[in-house]
Amino acid sequence: MKNKKNILIVIFIISGMYFALSFKDHNLKRAVDACLAGSQKLSESKITDLKEARKFCEDQIKKNK
Repeated sequence: MKNKKNILIVIFIISGMYFALSFKDHNLKRAVDACLAGSQKLSESKITDLKEARKFCEDQIKKNK
C-alpha cells in the first residue's frame, strides 16, 4: 500500500514538472508577442526590423524575470 502511494506521488511530481517546463516557453512566446504588438501601437514610426524588435523584447522580458 505504501509503495503504491509513493509511486503515485513520484509520478505526479514528474508530470507536474513536465507540464510546468513545457508551458514556460509558451508563456515567454506570448509575452514577446504582446511586447511586439504594444511597441508597434505606441511607436510613432512602425517597426521595420521585426527580428531586432523580437530580440529586444526577449532580452527585456528575460531581464525583468
